[in-house]
Amino acid sequence: MTNKIIVFPMALIGLVILAWGIQQDLGVFQGHGDIGEVKYKGSIKFDPLDSTYTITASGTNMWFNNDQLHYVWRKMSGDVAIEADIELLGKGVDPHRKACLIIRQSLEPGSAYADVAVHGDGMAAIQYREADGDITRELQSNIKFPKRARIDKVGDYLFMSLSAGNGELKSSGGAIKVPFKAPFYIGLGVCSHNNEVVETAKFSNVHIEKLQTIPDSIKALESTLEIIPIASLDRKVILQSQKRLDAPNWSTDGKKLIYNSMGLLYQIPVEGGEPSLIPTDFAKKINNDHGISPNGKMLVISDQTETGKSLIYTLPIEGGVPKKITPNGPSYWHGWSPDGKTLAYCAARNGNYDVYSIPVTGGEETRLTTAAGLDDGPDYSPDGKYIYFNSDRSGTMQIWRMKPDGSEQEQITTDNYNDWFAHPSPDGKWLAYISFDPEVPANLHPTNKDVMLRLLNLETNETKIIAKLFGGQGSMNVPSWSPDSSRLAFVSYRLK
Repeated sequence: MTNKIIVFPMALIGLVILAWGIQQDLGVFQGHGDIGEVKYKGSIKFDPLDSTYTITASGTNMWFNNDQLHYVWRKMSGDVAIEADIELLGKGVDPHRKACLIIRQSLEPGSAYADVAVHGDGMAAIQYREADGDITRELQSNIKFPKRARIDKVGDYLFMSLSAGNGELKSSGGAIKVPFKAPFYIGLGVCSHNNEVVETAKFSNVHIEKLQTIPDSIKALESTLEIIPIASLDRKVILQSQKRLDAPNWSTDGKKLIYNSMGLLYQIPVEGGEPSLIPTDFAKKINNDHGISPNGKMLVISDQTETGKSLIYTLPIEGGVPKKITPNGPSYWHGWSPDGKTLAYCAARNGNYDVYSIPVTGGEETRLTTAAGLDDGPDYSPDGKYIYFNSDRSGTMQIWRMKPDGSEQEQITTDNYNDWFAHPSPDGKWLAYISFDPEVPANLHPTNKDVMLRLLNLETNETKIIAKLFGGQGSMNVPSWSPDSSRLAFVSYRLK
């Protein structure tokens, strides 16, 4: 579902205030106060002439499982948004002082919350605590020093929009998920990030909006290329686009991400910037099954240009004329053996999808799985001893592994979710994969679904969720680990 924005015009602000029973000296808000053990009592000044809120606060931080801040708020429910021009006044003491647009479950320290926080050093991020008492995590934007900011709550998802300079508000990409219960609090907050000092921020042109749902048919797709460290789980936006982005690979030198969009391949620096096209000659219908050779010198793509069916090709890492490897289709690449000699892929032959392998130079393909149903997503372990893949032979889609010759097939995951596209980390310690809810048919990995990125510790067999997002097909189809095994790249989506 999508949301239609209803803006409260400034001319009607008096009527809105009367209708909501708001205190005149707080404008559109109902109350304010300090949260947590601040050393100096905070304050707020509202100027009704220009709808400006000036908030002064101390406080050690808004992080981990506690908060210290001054907060002005109103109670609301449903889908809502708040936006404002944000200015941190003065030079400031700590570069992490924060001025925030905040949605909180309660006014107690440690409450579940989500905010758009603009920091003293210019960083902007969605920071969030998914449940009361949990630790805080964040999704950093690639826009610094925004003039205006906005946070939208749509169902359980929270979205950030920012304006660079004096430009219009634009989606900054990415979304996080916090299941707020009605009623909740929405408002403005300030934290000095140093409890020995006070800091002041000014919020101007503040608007609160109620959002109404509208049909999916008039929504537009947005894509966000993100990176997540597996230690902190604090996500970072690399690229936000109104076009569809899919399936990032991480270059072997750790400097670039390669992804496909609209049938073509692109690369972008890991720190962000402008993407550049990788020339692929005749191949103009590249899908999201592509990758990089272990030595970093070659690309492998799956492309439909020649016959309308996906075929596998190789080409130089810098681009060039693709060389056909699989004459038969459809064939979808997924894994490259660590010694660089063999490709593993999913292919449909005689009406059944199975895992196959073929020499990287071409030749005869070898069928590795024979179970009825769907076997897909093969990827080699870094030591070359196993191929991990997903199969629905048990009734749900689960992660399996086998020897490279197809022998000793064994099930790895056994849960109620449908698990797809397992990717071993380069150090061999982790298995990253994507999970769909049980109601999604086991043999499908569709777009635009609530999914989870999960991590399996291969030593302890413990599993944890590292991200919840709107995505699925295209989010993490291919190997996307950083070379040092510390981070993953993926794509999330939004229907706006």
